[in-house]
Amino acid sequence: MDVPEPEIHDEYLGDYARILGEVAATGRRLTRDELESRRALGREAAEAGFQLRALVRLHLAATRTAWPGADATDPSTDCVLAAVEQSVDAFAEGFERAQRLTVRREEAARREFIDDLLYGRSDLGRLAERATRFGLRLSRAHAVAVAAGPQAYTETDTVPRQVESALLTRFDGRKILLTTKDGRLVCIAPGSQPDVLRYFAKQAHAATDGGRVAVGRPHRGPGGVVQSYDEALAALDLADRMNLDDPVLYAADLLVYPVLTRDRQAMADLVRSQLGPLQQARGGAEPLLKTLSAYFDAGCVAAETARRLALSVRALTYRLERVHQLTGSDPSDPMHRYTLQTAVIGARLLDWPAKEL
Repeated sequence: MDVPEPEIHDEYLGDYARILGEVAATGRRLTRDELESRRALGREAAEAGFQLRALVRLHLAATRTAWPGADATDPSTDCVLAAVEQSVDAFAEGFERAQRLTVRREEAARREFIDDLLYGRSDLGRLAERATRFGLRLSRAHAVAVAAGPQAYTETDTVPRQVESALLTRFDGRKILLTTKDGRLVCIAPGSQPDVLRYFAKQAHAATDGGRVAVGRPHRGPGGVVQSYDEALAALDLADRMNLDDPVLYAADLLVYPVLTRDRQAMADLVRSQLGPLQQARGGAEPLLKTLSAYFDAGCVAAETARRLALSVRALTYRLERVHQLTGSDPSDPMHRYTLQTAVIGARLLDWPAKEL
């Protein structure tokens, strides 16, 4: 169903009639200021939502009305101008129809390419060929950043368009691909230009009202985009499970966590043996586990840990002593600290004690 066009007012003609009269009388060309004035009116009309076809029709109608010279009353003149108006209008209509169809086809092709690129479902050689159409050279390294906000986004929403506008204003859009996937913002950029993804992270964090952004490592080849995208998604998932506060996460800084969980059974055994006794405490293991986590995050500084937990230093000391009593490991002892901290990280990764190991 076609949306009715808004009514166009003569304000978008400006001093068009005066210009016609002077050009007819003197034969001069339009001045630089006059051309810039016409461009400004065109920008204003486009921002107001008018179609080119309607604007051309408006100018042709104004030309017929303000036709200069003594022959303005000649019926043949009016007929010719009317024919010109009809011809241009029909031409513009056909142009707009083809343009809309082309845009729809381009959008469908772009969406299909992005799906294949991020999920690796297409032949890699063919995928690399298609990538050149969108300004990507997959033979080189690329990195992917993913932004998650408080709500799901689509490409037509304000937030993605706002972030894309900021990126294209600052960088070469032919080398950047920005889209949405599963409600998140996704940016693919050359691995040799880390400033692009840093700027994307800054803009996305602000536009999503404090959303979190994860950046995968650069990888070469068509499969490298998938790998970087998976790393960014894994970083977002890890941030949720570990309650990480950083607004921007880099997969390269989080490599220790996949290493720790590579042998899940060994990590589960460590958590059970080191932290299992905490379940004997009043209130269960969770309060003491939270205390240990805050203690390690604060660099094992008691005063800072107490501040973060809204406790007195004396109350914090009691909790740490209780951990020592139950587990046999002293959090303040460097010999015990590493094992305890690794077990605490494992508990957060495995969602213990909420889930049985």
